[in-house]
Amino acid sequence: QLSLFRFTVKRPFNTSHSSVDSKEMKKFQLFAHKWWDEEGEYAALHSMNDIRVPFIRDTLLSMSSNYHLGNPLSGIKILDVGCGGGLLSEPLGRLGASVTGIDPVEDNIRTADRHKSFDPVLAKRIQYKSSSLEEIVEESMETFDVIVASEVVEHVADLETFIKCCSQVLKPEGSLFITTINKTQLSYVLGIVFAEKIMGIVPEGTHEWEKFVPPEELERLLESNGFSVKTMSGMLYNPLSGSWGWMESTSLNYAVHAVKSGAWAPSHATDAPTETDTQQRSGTAGT
Repeated sequence: QLSLFRFTVKRPFNTSHSSVDSKEMKKFQLFAHKWWDEEGEYAALHSMNDIRVPFIRDTLLSMSSNYHLGNPLSGIKILDVGCGGGLLSEPLGRLGASVTGIDPVEDNIRTADRHKSFDPVLAKRIQYKSSSLEEIVEESMETFDVIVASEVVEHVADLETFIKCCSQVLKPEGSLFITTINKTQLSYVLGIVFAEKIMGIVPEGTHEWEKFVPPEELERLLESNGFSVKTMSGMLYNPLSGSWGWMESTSLNYAVHAVKSGAWAPSHATDAPTETDTQQRSGTAGT
């Protein structure tokens, strides 16, 4: 989640030129100790788990014939990119998954490690590493069944390189889950002016509107890098109730599920979400 990957790449797939913006890192280091304060700066990310965790879980279960009672994601290797303090890694670990969480901010990783240490089960299922995505590509080629990049791509300097790296570390037919913010006038007004400057839902300066990613652009990058987009659903945060829900419009926040082609070749087929898909996703909110 809210972590900052900066890429300075001279040629595709080169892992030696990855760099992290020091000013952005300092911004997030200020709040590294507050990840697990459910009423604090990351309250909206805590409540986002109510819809993003069931979205990931139910999508993966619908693609699998194996079901482990009590541990439905048992045997699945997940990479949580930009894991922050582990807000999403932990519930995925509780569902039985083997989770690797990476984040370039060392203080975030220290916070995540400390928090998981209180649960012996999670301590075995989750491992954290202070790293950018590029830095683990060579050691992790086609290693993971699932990649989760939640509230990350709007902080990435080179989105195409980021998606290429996701493809490299993901197994063929593996799943990529992304949640992010659309680049619209509405997202500027609500996502930055209202959420940051007026309500303080997230710390001021967290987002730059110029880095918000339109779904059309994200879908184009995914498909040109060997992914097939299966689901794209809008998300809406209610600041009064502090809760998230699904909606048809992707004009603000949205979630994407894409599957990597089994043969690396780019897929040009689009599976646009139907009204039924959106209604089904809406039914998982608050699960």
